[in-house]
Amino acid sequence: MYYAVTKGGLGFDETTAASIMSIYGSLVYMSGVVGGWLSDRVWGSRRTVFIGGVLIMFGHISLSLPFGSTALFVSIALIVVGTGLLKPNVSEMVGSLYSETDKRRDAGFSMFVFGINLGAAVAPWAVPFAASGFGFHLFGSGMNFHAGFSLAAIGMFLGLVQYYFDGKKYLSKDSLYPQDPIEKENLRPIIIWTIVGVIALAAIIAILGLTGNLTISNVIWIITIIAIALPIIYFVMMLSSRKVTKVERSRVWAYVPLFIAAAVFWAIEESGSVVLALFAANRTVLHIGGWHFAAANFQTLNPLFIMILTPFFVWLWSTWDKQPSAPGKFSAGLVFAGASYIFMALPGIIHGSTAGRVSPWWLIGSWFIVEIAEMLISPIGLSVTTKLAPKAFQSQMMSMWFLADAAGQAVNAQIVKFYSSSTEVPYFLAVGLVSVIIGIILFFFVKPIHRLMDGVD
Repeated sequence: MYYAVTKGGLGFDETTAASIMSIYGSLVYMSGVVGGWLSDRVWGSRRTVFIGGVLIMFGHISLSLPFGSTALFVSIALIVVGTGLLKPNVSEMVGSLYSETDKRRDAGFSMFVFGINLGAAVAPWAVPFAASGFGFHLFGSGMNFHAGFSLAAIGMFLGLVQYYFDGKKYLSKDSLYPQDPIEKENLRPIIIWTIVGVIALAAIIAILGLTGNLTISNVIWIITIIAIALPIIYFVMMLSSRKVTKVERSRVWAYVPLFIAAAVFWAIEESGSVVLALFAANRTVLHIGGWHFAAANFQTLNPLFIMILTPFFVWLWSTWDKQPSAPGKFSAGLVFAGASYIFMALPGIIHGSTAGRVSPWWLIGSWFIVEIAEMLISPIGLSVTTKLAPKAFQSQMMSMWFLADAAGQAVNAQIVKFYSSSTEVPYFLAVGLVSVIIGIILFFFVKPIHRLMDGVD
């Protein structure tokens, strides 16, 4: 987005590009709420995942074509909707391959998670390699980003082909049908409210257009407000529902501070593809000795450290008898997340300047620290979400976990506007200290939160 047009980019300013990237991530996680509902009530998981994959493929086909910013925003829309359909349902399909007593179940999920991280580790090397001309400088001194994005389109096409044919062999026929098909009498109010929502959104956009305020920044603000409002609405709905018992209501209250902590964590963790990506491109020496690499290659550190750290933390939680409760782990996770940002402020403090380039080991160290935080928050959060969910809101509660990520990235879309090379040190220190302080505050509320969890560890 921010590369000059003459170098193959779109010529956006860095602040706008960073803000768009953050809100894009937020939209992906918000759309999962709709994807889960469509699977459960309308299409069934197998069809929903396939449609999602097709939309993602077309989104990357759009990015592979030289149609400028129009192609970018079309691709964002397609990939957001497609991922919303695919992401929440593909995990459920993996579970359906095994009975609850099948000993291969955990191994199946381990392979599934490994596959996700393997793809995430390979892409940051394959995509820039293609964009730079496959090592032959086919595109001169510029970058052909379209060639890089085409790899994702080709990959998804191949994935869809095997999914379609092997799905007939190995997937349950139950996955072709919704688990809780919507009844006709319940369909009308949903259609009405959907139309009302679309009309309201269209009216807001029309007003912005007529007043000359229809800008990328204002659209991002609207999405940010929606991303923050959605979980608040969900919490109010659950806490006021007659279907929720007194004990369940207490557990929902316990989940509120954990949700806030998760949102703060994801705002930092997901900045790896935004703020740290800018730092890699503009402030990092792109070689270690004689080994040269692209700024995009740093994106492989996230999945790489997850794959390295997961076995250790699985062993730790399996053998540690007096391990901290979920709120305690969240507290430690926030401190580590904040530390990863404070660590990134050190190069500018040590050198007394944010001009020039610094060692790539700073980025490597920061990513390692934040992935320790992810091990303390992400899997624990998934687990505690299922434990604290009221029976009447099991699926919606899992959506809340995704909305924590959406809210964090939406906030990130606003605060990244303050990041630049000149504000690098105060930016990293401010965000990092906020996370550490919230982590410390959470530590002092661990026992009260645990009491509200009412029997859930």
